[in-house]
Amino acid sequence: MILLNPGPVNVSDRVRQALLQPDICHRESECAELIGDIRQKLLKAFVPGEEDEYTAIILTGSGTAAVEAALLSSLPLGKRAMVITNGVYGDRLSGMIKMHRLGVPDMKYDWGVTPNIDMIEKAMIQHPEVYTVAMVHHETTLGFINPVKEIAEMVDSKNRVFVLDSVSGLGGEALDIGGSKIYVVAGASQKCIQGFPGLGFVLVRKGFMEQVMKYPKRSMYLNLANYYEDQERGTIPFTPAVQVYYAFREALDELLEEGVANRMKRFQGYASTIRVGMKNMGIQAVLPPEVQGNTLTAFNLPDGVSYPQLHDGLKQEGYIIYAGQGKLADKIFRVANIGALTNANIEGFLAAFQSTLEKARA
Repeated sequence: MILLNPGPVNVSDRVRQALLQPDICHRESECAELIGDIRQKLLKAFVPGEEDEYTAIILTGSGTAAVEAALLSSLPLGKRAMVITNGVYGDRLSGMIKMHRLGVPDMKYDWGVTPNIDMIEKAMIQHPEVYTVAMVHHETTLGFINPVKEIAEMVDSKNRVFVLDSVSGLGGEALDIGGSKIYVVAGASQKCIQGFPGLGFVLVRKGFMEQVMKYPKRSMYLNLANYYEDQERGTIPFTPAVQVYYAFREALDELLEEGVANRMKRFQGYASTIRVGMKNMGIQAVLPPEVQGNTLTAFNLPDGVSYPQLHDGLKQEGYIIYAGQGKLADKIFRVANIGALTNANIEGFLAAFQSTLEKARA
């Protein structure tokens, strides 16, 4: 089955074979070496040239676990967070903060609308209690790329901390973490890095991590200080998914061998082929090209054709697409183009889509 959903993704045989490494105890030196390798490779991939300025913290859990750990660990006592949201995953950030009553009113925008930096800056001035500003990099709701660099630099200029959810961005979408003054970035194994689900990670600027060690611990499992303290000693506070970690290390090796820039270019090529092919079939993208990412495209459903008709017909052909969410569930569908795919997979999908569309309209 070819997965054209935004994660989990198809993985290579090489990554799948890595699951068959020998069983080890997570308290032994072999596991410490595995964790150390993963941390080093994450820094090499995503903060090249600035590895000494950042630390990588890994935990067993979904991307949401990594995001929640990053967000809740970043707030000192008595301070608040402000969330910039223009999609489902921005709303999820907001929900995390609201559960702990640690927020101020969201900077909320319609789906697919670019946040207004001047308005965000004004809100920060009006709320001096805001210490952390959080946003999603690639908002998978519509495949929208937020203006990370501009907002991150503005937040930094106000001596506040910018936390970025890049779970569906890292490895597929451009992101200059060091140059953009981003202190905290959350990611996961199962999307553009092409690993299996089950491993989350957070990249943190070292100087800020030393501050985080002093902040309140709002969760036992989802607290970065607990992980950082142990991982710096070559251990881990809770039992990890060891086999998933082995596969993730192999996926990082693949990423480094391909090159992050080359992987982005590959995904961009797949996206372009899909968008052109869909346009030729009369299927319109939801977003204009200037705000689309490299890794997913939201399309309007064809007139008279339902999502279940498209999904079920394509599944019979060996391809999985993704539904819209919330208010757009019956209006759009989404096609991701991440994972261990080939040009033949993309061309095969377009042919299958044409056939499915013709049958649905018959």
